[in-house]
Amino acid sequence: MLDLFGKAILDYQTNNSPEDIITETSISETDEMTVAYLFRKYNEMPKIEQKALQLCKGKILDVGCGAGSHSLYLQEKGFDITSVDISESAIKTCQLRGLKNAKAQNILELKDEKFDTILLLMNGTGIFETLKETSKYLQKLKSLLCNNGQILIDSSDIIYMYDQDDDGSYSVPAENYYGELTFTIHYKNQTEDNFPWLYLDYNTLQNACHANGLQCELLFEGNHFDYLARIFK
Repeated sequence: MLDLFGKAILDYQTNNSPEDIITETSISETDEMTVAYLFRKYNEMPKIEQKALQLCKGKILDVGCGAGSHSLYLQEKGFDITSVDISESAIKTCQLRGLKNAKAQNILELKDEKFDTILLLMNGTGIFETLKETSKYLQKLKSLLCNNGQILIDSSDIIYMYDQDDDGSYSVPAENYYGELTFTIHYKNQTEDNFPWLYLDYNTLQNACHANGLQCELLFEGNHFDYLARIFK
């Protein structure tokens, strides 16, 4: 794995001539993203992220923490927070930024710990990869929850990205769920191809939760098909 996202994050943190990240998906053209966005302060975050941070309680796990902006905010508020990401470069960045408990780890390999709040932000359903894999991840997250714990997760219903027919229906792929995308990342003349990333509409997430013995409630809807949900036992 090239880990171009992590490389860009570490380049920005260490002033190593960071450049914009270029992303494209299986259903969209190239898009530029400035790495600085991943280092934003609380007052620069979207309302959905701010709301999630306000609802955090107890011992917290930040999954897919990236550059660590959410974790840093919570640490400064005095929370006991563990931050994990599969990117070693992202975790090195988190440590350089002052996070006390950040580790390079796949969530599926985490064990023997329980959390009051598990946070999955910036399209938290992305790590599930595909609809088929969603149950495996939900079961893992459930095993890490304290009895009265909560999972705070955001995603978007990306149906709007597909063409709409005259009768109002959308032209979505027949062979798989329309929120299953593959991403390609370009950074500093390197390319990382075809990694799966899942966007879940709220109803599909809720159904998946119920199938895995979990409750799911809608907490907040953004302006662009995005939402924040709370999952609990």
